[in-house]
Amino acid sequence: MILANAIVDVEREPGPKSLGVFRVEVWGREPHDFVRVYTIEAKSDTLAAQEGLRRFDEEISALLSEKG
Repeated sequence: MILANAIVDVEREPGPKSLGVFRVEVWGREPHDFVRVYTIEAKSDTLAAQEGLRRFDEEISALLSEKG
């Protein structure tokens, strides 16, 4: 698992029957100091942050394995 932080901005609030849209910026800690921004639909900002961190981990792990 890559250590990272995330900040979430609400683009559209979730409604009773709809998901919200969140802009999630994720940045890794040294030595994985990459930054990625994701637009995520989710029921809450917490779930959006978790999904952003999951995507970041997956994406950066794949990138690092390619560099070998």
